[in-house]
Amino acid sequence: MGLDTRRLPKMLYGGDYNPEQWDASIWPEDMRLIELAGMNIATVNVFSWAMLQPNEDTYNFETLDRIMDMLQQNGIYACLATSTGAHPAWMARKYPEVTRVDFQGKKRKFGGRHNSCPNSPVYRTHSTRLASKLAERYKDHPALLLWHVSNEYSDHCYCDNCEAAFRVWLQQKYGTLDKLNEKWNTRFWGHTFYDWDEIVLPNALSEQWSEDRTCFQGISLDYNRFNSDGILDCYKLEYEALKAHTPDIPVTTNLMGTYKTLDYFKWAKHMDIISWDNYPGMDTPPSFTSMSHDLMRGLKGGAPFLLMEQTPSQQNWQAYNTLKRPGIMRLWSYQAIAHGSDSVMFFQLRRSAGACEKYHGALIEHVGHEHTRVFRECAQLGEELNRLDTKLLGSRLPSRIAIMYDWENRWAVELSSGPTVDLKYVNEIQHYYTALYEQGYQVDIISYEDDLTPYDIVLSPVMYMVKPGMTARIEQYVQDGGTFLTTFFSGIVDEHDLVTLGGYPGELRKLLGIWAEEIDALFPDQRNSIQMKETLGTLQGTYSCSLLCDLIHSEGADVLAEYGEDFYKGMPALTRNRFGKGEAWYVATKPDQAFLQGLMKSLCDAKGIQPLPGKASGVEVTRREIDGRRYLFVLNHNAQETTIDLGELTGTDLISGQTKAGQVNLPSYDVLIIEHFA
Repeated sequence: MGLDTRRLPKMLYGGDYNPEQWDASIWPEDMRLIELAGMNIATVNVFSWAMLQPNEDTYNFETLDRIMDMLQQNGIYACLATSTGAHPAWMARKYPEVTRVDFQGKKRKFGGRHNSCPNSPVYRTHSTRLASKLAERYKDHPALLLWHVSNEYSDHCYCDNCEAAFRVWLQQKYGTLDKLNEKWNTRFWGHTFYDWDEIVLPNALSEQWSEDRTCFQGISLDYNRFNSDGILDCYKLEYEALKAHTPDIPVTTNLMGTYKTLDYFKWAKHMDIISWDNYPGMDTPPSFTSMSHDLMRGLKGGAPFLLMEQTPSQQNWQAYNTLKRPGIMRLWSYQAIAHGSDSVMFFQLRRSAGACEKYHGALIEHVGHEHTRVFRECAQLGEELNRLDTKLLGSRLPSRIAIMYDWENRWAVELSSGPTVDLKYVNEIQHYYTALYEQGYQVDIISYEDDLTPYDIVLSPVMYMVKPGMTARIEQYVQDGGTFLTTFFSGIVDEHDLVTLGGYPGELRKLLGIWAEEIDALFPDQRNSIQMKETLGTLQGTYSCSLLCDLIHSEGADVLAEYGEDFYKGMPALTRNRFGKGEAWYVATKPDQAFLQGLMKSLCDAKGIQPLPGKASGVEVTRREIDGRRYLFVLNHNAQETTIDLGELTGTDLISGQTKAGQVNLPSYDVLIIEHFA
């Protein structure tokens, strides 16, 4: 069950609101300003546990009652949080085991947030009880629209609670120590375990010398899985407590894009709707933000998501907290909508007066009135969103191209102890995503478990880990006519990070028609070259490559390009293997963007996939569809006016109400949403 946004009067617009931090005499003015900005939802009660439960035996909901009633009286929906992201001080004093132990093995005291051990029985009992009490109390409250569990779940814990729970988790996974020793390859360095209690957590005191470098990948990989599962179990306990009283109210928690620690595809199975917090820097490439939105949309099969947080002006936690220039907040808000969001929400609605987030941007600045640039921009956006009505709600982004993404594969790649410290999984995903984004192709990001058949082209960069059943699924996809592409450092290991013997790329060798004999790691300033053997679409001549070079031999695959330098000059750099009705491609190195864009265009041309109209340098395009209506988004990320060409498309811009066709001059940071019909 998701949030049926199509039943709403308009797109959700609002953000985090913390009236408990202020005297109640300020609240009426907040309501006036929130309404003036055109907002209709407030996320409340995010960090109020200490207020709601001043001691173990006492609960006090008086202030929250007033807040909920105030929202309802002013026509504002409540996204009601459970407050469990930060436990009260009394809990840490009375139950010291509730606080976490860090990677270095240091025991935390009370402080910060997300400082609760996810495997602490005390934390689990009290957090679940609080969620249950909130649900029982507010189940019939007319303002309640959405439940928000905890806040930005994150990090790790290495305490005794977790160590004991890890051993139980391992027993359930492996059954016997013999099986565990086999899968962890513990005869290496004489690590064989003869008792479950001999197993300790992998941190700076044991197997790992940094968070990405470990002596035993199998142990560290399983700890990452265990940690993600353990934190997820905390969420699930609260989820079930809420559902017991409010089965029809959707439940979410705010995710964080490409955040490494939690396997969001696994989490998504237990979320009614995906929501996430988007905080790019001013120097973040727009393509990376777009990719992150598409990843969040992909968590539940392309369903619309909620933009739960962004800043209206500046952040407080970066080294250089640059202001969003005029127009940027609006542009980035529409960028989220362009990629599938059915909301625009901020942290925060009123700036805090103290502590570490007092300089984080807000709708209502410290001056306390509406006569600010930020407020005017927010109010303008609110007026525009109101004009959009419900047209976009529930619409989706159809795509014939998918990029596969997997958190466990990322953990394994970056724990691999070679071949290069510069190999970062997300960077390689972004490299391929950007090559499509820059040409106006719409992309889905899918999991290793998702169905491949809806797509003409499936890319899986750095598919280092091949999980059980994947090879057969991919082979069937290609056999039936699909185009599959993977890259260097793929097909190397199984789900336990054990090398698949018999030659790289392991199980994928037959599909790809190659054998990778060696892997050369290049220094950061080192380059090789790719020389095309023949023209492939726009690809011809010589291109640059870097990072890694697989030394491969064709075993039936067509060799389309070769290395131009070093002792492996003349060896294949790009291959294509015809397999059944389809093709399997292998890119043996990291090519420059010019090569990659040419390759992506060639693959798309072969499948008859056309880019969206309106694409220009620095201009982003997407398309949402619903009930036969199409909405082309054109977003100008340039600081100057840019001319776009809509080709044969003619339609009405939802924002201005004007008809758009042919060549259009788009001002800096401006947006078009052109309605047309299929």
